[in-house]
Amino acid sequence: MQKFDITGMSCAACSARVEKAVKGVGGVNSCAVNLLTNSMTVEGTAKTEDIIAAVAAAGYGASASGKKNSADAAGVSAFSSEAKLLKRRFLASLCFLIALMYISMGHAMLRLPLPSFLAENRAATGLAELLLSAAVAVINGRFFVNGAKAAVRLSPNMDTLVALGSFASFAYSTAVLFAIIANPGFKGEYYFESAAMILTLVTLGKTFEARAKGKTALALQKLARLAPDTATVLRDGREQTVPTGEIAVGDTVIVRPGQSIAVDGEVIGGSTAVDESALTGESVPAEKREGDRVFSGTVNLTGYIEFRATSVGEDTTLSGIIKTVSEAAASKAPSAALADKAAGVFVPVVLLISLITALVWTLLSADVSVVLSHAVSVLVISCPCALGLATPVAVMVASGAGARRGILFKNAAALENAGKAETVVFDKTGTITSGAFEVTDVLACSPQSELLVLALSLEEKSEHPISRAIVAFCEGNEISAAQVEDFCAVSGGGVTATLGGERLFGGNLKFVSENAEISEEMKSAAEKLSLEGKTPLFFARGERALGVIAVADKIRAEAAECIAAIRKDGKRAVMLTGDNSLTAAAVAKQAGITEFYASLLPGDKDEKIKEFMTSNKVLMVGDGINDAPALTRADVGVAIGAGTDIAIDSADIVLVKSNLSGLVDTLALSRAAYKNMKQNLFWAFFYNAAAIPLAAGALSPLGITLNPMIAAAAMSMSSVCVVSNALRLARFGSQKSAVSTQNIITEKEKNMKTVKIKGMMCEHCEAHVKSALLAVPGVKSATASHITGSAEIDAAPGVSDDALIAAIEAAGYEVEK
Repeated sequence: MQKFDITGMSCAACSARVEKAVKGVGGVNSCAVNLLTNSMTVEGTAKTEDIIAAVAAAGYGASASGKKNSADAAGVSAFSSEAKLLKRRFLASLCFLIALMYISMGHAMLRLPLPSFLAENRAATGLAELLLSAAVAVINGRFFVNGAKAAVRLSPNMDTLVALGSFASFAYSTAVLFAIIANPGFKGEYYFESAAMILTLVTLGKTFEARAKGKTALALQKLARLAPDTATVLRDGREQTVPTGEIAVGDTVIVRPGQSIAVDGEVIGGSTAVDESALTGESVPAEKREGDRVFSGTVNLTGYIEFRATSVGEDTTLSGIIKTVSEAAASKAPSAALADKAAGVFVPVVLLISLITALVWTLLSADVSVVLSHAVSVLVISCPCALGLATPVAVMVASGAGARRGILFKNAAALENAGKAETVVFDKTGTITSGAFEVTDVLACSPQSELLVLALSLEEKSEHPISRAIVAFCEGNEISAAQVEDFCAVSGGGVTATLGGERLFGGNLKFVSENAEISEEMKSAAEKLSLEGKTPLFFARGERALGVIAVADKIRAEAAECIAAIRKDGKRAVMLTGDNSLTAAAVAKQAGITEFYASLLPGDKDEKIKEFMTSNKVLMVGDGINDAPALTRADVGVAIGAGTDIAIDSADIVLVKSNLSGLVDTLALSRAAYKNMKQNLFWAFFYNAAAIPLAAGALSPLGITLNPMIAAAAMSMSSVCVVSNALRLARFGSQKSAVSTQNIITEKEKNMKTVKIKGMMCEHCEAHVKSALLAVPGVKSATASHITGSAEIDAAPGVSDDALIAAIEAAGYEVEK
């Protein structure tokens, strides 16, 4: 497979032209052009130079891509530069447009003052308007250059349509200006403002497009940054720090606590716990001992290890994920742009009608002004203003309505396709579940206080996520720890220490049962907890078992209601997870999902998404780095706001509030927006199609004519109709009423508190705030997001706001009053 960077494309017609040209090259088996990333992949035996020549012959630029499986910082910079350039073009155009509108319409319609030499001299007014509109045309000259090239190649695109509409208004107005100079009594009208308005609005849309492209490249760059730039290897008995790219298969790599793992390998010395959430999405660190595999991009948490490199460079697991995301982005076709498709037929037809109109009126009338009036009226009435606004205005209004409800649509394709999805796929950890362990059950054989004191005394010295959950629970119940000695963490088993001369044990059944007597009743109770998807931890003092504390990654309070609403809407709900089948089954049952797949790696999830996409449109909801390939592969990817930056950047839609209830609103808003887009396109074409016969003078025998001024008014009316229709989306309401358990949700919301917090900058800040809140007695759960600068707290009715504020401020953050 060969990859190419393509330049000069502006719409779907361009990408289709490039694809058609390359497919005509001998030896090309398949070709896929991606407009969003300006890239192309080609399979076959064709030579690189032949492919580049074919693209050049089609009027575009091509070069062999230097990007492999890593994100290219230069590519990100290019997208950013393009967005900045377009923004400057828009602002410059807007300045000239405001001055132009003041002269052309402010004086005539609003009676705003003008200098006497302009107000009393139509030729001077026209000259001023010509200069201002010409300035806008020069600023946006790219439309005319690209549009003209496309027309010469007989493959008109949106640039052609924009350039044609603007040039028609400008050329006609210029002709009127010369006529007025020659004959001051000439009654023609100027339409310079129409020419400038078209260019300015389209430039604004291009600015948003460039920003979306930049986000796509940034997601790949962040994936590549997971692997460290350097690593410590053991060569000739000495430690050496070398660039990651110089590590060879067979090298011994040394990793200390807190360091990221550079390449894949097999542990040959030491033991530790590794955070593999980047690959599996699971929050529980994986215990690693001799013989276990470690993976690039994961983080060593607790111990010193040495491992032998087995996969380096592009062969690592992380590189595989990056490659999958990149290929998914390249294979993902843009949404069908009806306006782009229509441009190929609409523009030639309008040109033909205008030419026929000019010829017919030349035969019927010797008056050049009549011929020009009818011919130009046809072009002006077919101005692409309404056609160009039909989708962007609906997208803008719908995006604003979504943002007010915590739903961020990154592009029009996501807004259009989300509601069409027939299969909704959920990741488990952090999406259906909260992503944070909580204590769910306490089964004590002795006084519960004794069990909790022992558990706190042992677990407070451990950094394991499960230990932190137990510590938060005990502290929330005002339990104080005892001072223990000889603390030791046993890899894969649990923890042990000494208190008052007695050994304390805490951990899994196998570890504790080797040191204490566990009753059959306790084993049976623990097995029942396991079947519910919980993790039971046993605690003992000497040979006496004290009880069991169960922890679990609990499902989100709103998950079941959200999934019920989605299934009620006739959609298929599926859960994918890297967790074991026992836990997956328990979570799926609680969430109301009947179809789930467990023990999946990121590549497996991606394959499942591809399998689902063979039958219908798929929407994927996730939050972790490991979800990035599936989020990108799916027709629409939705990220939870509290998820990783990479998941958010890879997704098409972000639920800022980190709450699944927003997904129901997302689907409903998407359906409403798509319906609105179709209505807008219909009205845009209807106004043009209905007025063209009038503009051509078909009804002149009946005394009904349409001069360019009325044609421009008709064009404006079509725009007004489109904008007014789109504004209805601003009144879009929440879809919670569609959920049958509305009263339950409302009751839960009464106990939910939202706090605005200043100072959170990253995921670590979120963790600090969350830990501080969970330590407040009566707080059941808490989530924090540095993206929204807020925290959502589920607390008992008796928990005061002062207690929550005090906890946040004690953690070093400021609460917005």
